[in-house]
This record gives sequence, structure tokens and C-alpha cells, in this order.
Amino acid sequence: MKPFTFDQIPIMMKKLYDKLEHLEKLIERISPTRKNQDELLNIQETSKLLNLSVSTIYSKVCKREIPFNKQGKSIYFYKHELMKWIKSGRIKTYLEVQNDIEKSSEI
Repeated sequence: MKPFTFDQIPIMMKKLYDKLEHLEKLIERISPTRKNQDELLNIQETSKLLNLSVSTIYSKVCKREIPFNKQGKSIYFYKHELMKWIKSGRIKTYLEVQNDIEKSSEI
């Protein structure tokens, strides 16, 4: 690295800042931060995320079929909980069921 003069310090600092900011954006894209996991959604945002009507969401809340949080009269949903809930409803493929049966018969 070539030495720089005192007058070049502000320019070098700006370049360094720009590179650091670029790296932070890349890191956020690659690995979601805790902030994204704890994202709190209202009923309308949840409706858009799940592609369900607001009345369907209210019905699922009433039946306690969906994870939710209630503060006063307001209902909130954590995005990571909703994603986990969706994944929990995954139906196994025929091959996965067959493999499970084979594994249990080996025991």
C-alpha cells in the first residue's frame, strides 16, 4: 500500500466508509439478521405473507390454529413463527413415507 498525504485522508476515509457500507449490505443479504427473524407483522401484513384473507386469519386466531400475540385489542404475528408454522404442515412425499416404513421395520 502506498503512503498517502494528510490532504488525502478525507478521500481515503470516504472510500473506506463506502466499502464498509457495501460489505454490510452484502452480509445482510447472505445471512438474515436477528432483526429480520423478529419482524413483527400486523394482520394485513400477515394476510399478504400467507396469501389468506384477513377474515381467514381472524378465524385461525379464534381457533388457535396459527401462532399469534395479542397486546390489548391488537393482534401481531412474528414472521419467523409463521414460517415455522407453515413448514410444520409439510406433507411427506410417497418416497419419504416408504423410507420411514423401511427404517421402522429394520428396528
